Amino acid sequence: MSSPDPIISVADYHMHTPLCKHAEGWPDEYALVAIEKNLAEIGFSDHNPMAGYFDDWRMADDEFPQYLDLISQSQNKFSDDIDICLGLECDFLPGQEAWIEKLTQRADFDYLIGSVHYLEPGWAVDDPDPKWASRWQGSIESIWHQYWTLYRQCAASGLFDFLAHPDLVKKFGHRPGGDLQRFYEPTIEVIAANNIAIEVSTAGLRKPCAEMYPSQDFLKLANQAGIPIVISSDAHRPEEVGADFGNAIKMAQTAGYCETARFKRRERRMEPLL
Repeated sequence: MSSPDPIISVADYHMHTPLCKHAEGWPDEYALVAIEKNLAEIGFSDHNPMAGYFDDWRMADDEFPQYLDLISQSQNKFSDDIDICLGLECDFLPGQEAWIEKLTQRADFDYLIGSVHYLEPGWAVDDPDPKWASRWQGSIESIWHQYWTLYRQCAASGLFDFLAHPDLVKKFGHRPGGDLQRFYEPTIEVIAANNIAIEVSTAGLRKPCAEMYPSQDFLKLANQAGIPIVISSDAHRPEEVGADFGNAIKMAQTAGYCETARFKRRERRMEPLL
């Protein structure tokens, strides 16, 4: 009789539910895939509600209790099979920091993810709507500058345990010319100074850029600066749980990483990257 496959040491902390209105499958379905793939731990991190209507891809504030119930039910159902954590992916929007602080008081979160999507009201840099395509014409440099400026503010806010998809701005393959370390290095400095982890996200492989977030160059600099990592799928469907984790682990190891971060009640610990 063959022995079971070893449990993968990494956790997939970036997964969504249908409450965000652009994901499929309920938490139980995600958990079953994670168990099948022998992940050590998972966590759900739907997009944070806002005080009022903001966009069409997040739970409404009055749906937040349902979100907590969904995760609690899966935690209880699979308690003997896999640890399931409670998280939240929070859009960093200057001036909205107090709202995020208020959200943190409404549940016993295991972690909060900080992310930058919106460069200005109404326009998310990863929005595939064709009406935004003209924004990129002749302004790639300024868009990258704006994105990384906000990302540094997100890192410096002190609100989050790790940061999502660091170079999401490359999603559609738009990159300015020259050495991109002019964007990476000051950002790495701020992240390291604030002792925050970043995620290596396999979601980029499923996007037009066909590359993980962040780039290998960014990840190497992050390791040199002592920045911890998590590996995430940003799953919006159950079959995406743990997607391409083998490649992500190899990428992290190539950058020099030998550990990955895990979280419980917003306390970080490190585990071997296996």
